[in-house]
Amino acid sequence: MLTAVDRVILVADDPRTAATPFEQLLGAAIVGARSSAVLGGEGLVLRLGTSEVEIYRPTEAGPLHDFATRWGRGLAAVGFATADLPGVEQRLRERGVAVQDDGGRLFVPAEATFGMPCLVVAEEQRRPVGLVRHLYEVTNVVDDWRAAEARYADLFGLDRGVFCPIRSDRWGYEGVLTLFHPRRLHRIEITQPWGDGAMARFHRRRGPSLYMCFAEADVIAPIAERLQQAGARFAWEDEHDPTVGLFIHPSALAGMLMGISRTHHAWTWSGHPEWAVAGPPDG
Repeated sequence: MLTAVDRVILVADDPRTAATPFEQLLGAAIVGARSSAVLGGEGLVLRLGTSEVEIYRPTEAGPLHDFATRWGRGLAAVGFATADLPGVEQRLRERGVAVQDDGGRLFVPAEATFGMPCLVVAEEQRRPVGLVRHLYEVTNVVDDWRAAEARYADLFGLDRGVFCPIRSDRWGYEGVLTLFHPRRLHRIEITQPWGDGAMARFHRRRGPSLYMCFAEADVIAPIAERLQQAGARFAWEDEHDPTVGLFIHPSALAGMLMGISRTHHAWTWSGHPEWAVAGPPDG
């Protein structure tokens, strides 16, 4: 029932200051202001490609205040799009989820997931802004990826037949990509980390939680140039081929770790490496 990773929600002391690196490094643009009694904050909405980034300052008790108290700033929640918002709400309530209405959006608390607070919003078409096309992934680090896979498939009506198992010895994790559609990259990456890498250390510190997000861009070089000019910390996905993607360190992007891959390249590890250059065939 989910169709896209539509937005990410960040916590910051000053949303305007936190928005600046998104504008300067990625060409995002502020498109409005927003307050949320459910989340407990007020802040700004940025357009990033066809996706959105919401950056809030906590103003009252709620999920944002809880996040800020424990972790400070950074990635606090994710937003998914659906073509059937009433259907998603009914499905969640039938499964005992304490869904809250956030101005026409559904808020699903972390207790109903594996440390992944989320909004579910109605699909909408938007004019793209900036250097990326759109978000397509959030990473949820968990204790048991199989349990999380089953839970999310049931909660959100996802087809496990199109999910793709994933394992990375480089980064130290295994898990699954819960593809929302067989020919689109939008998904939750559920990971169960091991060892002493960055993801495993993050998981030991925070437990089940949101770790990072990924976006697509047609060309990586302009983003890398802006990062280099700003002295922002980042790393190449592949040092031997800088055209395929990069990772922006949280210190450069308001406390959020973000990967950006060249358009279609993520199919390399998403079950269809033959689609990694030109994308899925028509049909």
